[in-house]
Amino acid sequence: MKKLLSLFILGLSISSVSLAQDKETPFLVKTYKSSEIKNLIVRTSGGGISVTGGEGDEARVEVYVRGNNGGSNLSKDEIEDRLKEYELSVKKEGETISCIAKRKSESAWKNGLSISFKIFTPDKISTDLLTSGGGISLKNLTGNLGFTTSGGGLKLQNLGGNIKGRTSGGGISISGCRDNIDVATSGGGIDADGCKGNIKLTTSGGGLILKKLDGTIKATTSGGGIRAEEISGDFLTSTSGGSIKLEDITASVKASTSGGGIDADIKSLGKYLTLSTSAGSIHVRMPMDKGMDLDLGGQRVKVPNLYKFNGTVEKDRVKGSLNGGGNAVRMDANSGSVYINE
Repeated sequence: MKKLLSLFILGLSISSVSLAQDKETPFLVKTYKSSEIKNLIVRTSGGGISVTGGEGDEARVEVYVRGNNGGSNLSKDEIEDRLKEYELSVKKEGETISCIAKRKSESAWKNGLSISFKIFTPDKISTDLLTSGGGISLKNLTGNLGFTTSGGGLKLQNLGGNIKGRTSGGGISISGCRDNIDVATSGGGIDADGCKGNIKLTTSGGGLILKKLDGTIKATTSGGGIRAEEISGDFLTSTSGGSIKLEDITASVKASTSGGGIDADIKSLGKYLTLSTSAGSIHVRMPMDKGMDLDLGGQRVKVPNLYKFNGTVEKDRVKGSLNGGGNAVRMDANSGSVYINE
């Protein structure tokens, strides 16, 4: 267990989302009537984006400006002088708020700026957000939510609708989200808690921590371990870079790894249970009183006494129907062993 946990911790790297601090004074503030806002577009290459939904009458955009090294101690005159090299605009066109911050020239980054946006909108809104220089935080929003960063993490709370986010430079923290969720990172781990719906989580640069997920779930990584707890629905997960730990599972499960072992606590068997590893053993605790079709293979297979079983029991293979047959249970430990309720 200690080895499993250490492998998992090494693989997991959740980056923090870098955004303007509440105590800072915004460089620019603009307000609009919430009832007139349905869309939000943000483009910045040097800072973070924060969007929070609410039920108030006012939508507000706060702009924060720092030096490109993260410093916030520039004078107003210094900021205004450097802003001459930038296009900075916050405006409303129809039902859309548009926030743009970009450098007029790609050269001479020495005196560049980090321009972040902190935005308060109606809770029902569509977003199109893009930054290459900071994190993105979204909270209390419902709609078509699109967002991308290559320079920071994603922090997502209480979102609904069509949620699609990408980062190549940080981790992802997602909680209390629902409906259609598709988020991916190539530069960090993913921590998902309390989400429901069609859920797709992808990382090639870290581990996965999954808790209280319900629905059709696909969670994959090639760069770390996987720990999942209280999962229901249909659950597909895989890693080529770590071990898999499953606890309190009531889902139909397909889990595979080529980089470690599998330890699974199956509370209630779903329509199928498929576990495979090419680099470790499989340890499973599960009820054996249901009808199932068993196909278990490894260097060694150890199972409890099987009553009402029709099939073959060998040192390295158990195959046949239990309790009249039913749900498919397949486990394959290529270079390890399979242990059921041991």
